[in-house]
Amino acid sequence: MHAYHAKDLKRLCGLPASQIRALARAGHIQPVKRRGRLHYGFQDLVVLRTASALRAANISSQRINRTLQKLRDALPTGAALHQMSLTALGNTIAIREGPTLRESDSGQYALALEIIETKGELHVITRHDAAVLTDNSADDCFAKALALEETDAQAAYAAYEACLHADPSHTEARINLGRLLHLAGRLADAEQIYRAAHRAEAFLAFNLAVLLEDLDRESDAILSYREALALDPQLADAHFNLARLYEGIHDEKASLRHLLAYRRMTDQGST
Repeated sequence: MHAYHAKDLKRLCGLPASQIRALARAGHIQPVKRRGRLHYGFQDLVVLRTASALRAANISSQRINRTLQKLRDALPTGAALHQMSLTALGNTIAIREGPTLRESDSGQYALALEIIETKGELHVITRHDAAVLTDNSADDCFAKALALEETDAQAAYAAYEACLHADPSHTEARINLGRLLHLAGRLADAEQIYRAAHRAEAFLAFNLAVLLEDLDRESDAILSYREALALDPQLADAHFNLARLYEGIHDEKASLRHLLAYRRMTDQGST
């Protein structure tokens, strides 16, 4: 089973470290400590993606945590939290039960206007302003792509491409598609996807920099890491990677500056 580290989670889920720690303390995720580092499994990633999607729908961390706790308390013996299916309907969290949706707070049922097969995995659908998602909507395609990533990579590619066709400015789809192409060794295709972005975004610039390193284009990677930091000065991993790259070209002053920034940020995060 693939294990994810804390730095992976920030790129994949976009949740702050404080919220990840809160979910772990509450028992919603169960990382394993090995050699002094926390390792997260795919089940943890699914729950974190759920929390991230609900947070993006402007649902508070307190409500997300409360809903997850209620779900855990109601689960039958042997069932896992990551097998549940949640959706954001406006500012309400709903639980999918077959063809119906039930509001988590009130227990009342709502009409499930869009049902997507998840093949046993948790699947999050975000509906902005409670709008109905059509088959050709960008959000629908994005949700389907997320559900397919672990089971059918080719179908996930197609769903992300459909999302970008419907909405070329959909940054999350662009980041995820670029990452999948990179992992599949399709480096040129991944670079093309990243560079076609309509707006600058820190995680996209960071992922592009990692890709450029794999293409042995260190000078381009440095520029992309610097762009990522310009967009998000708290991106600690960009400082670490820049320190390594500057060391490789014997710019000791720049290397030390970024290494100290990385250590300062990680020390703050551990307190």
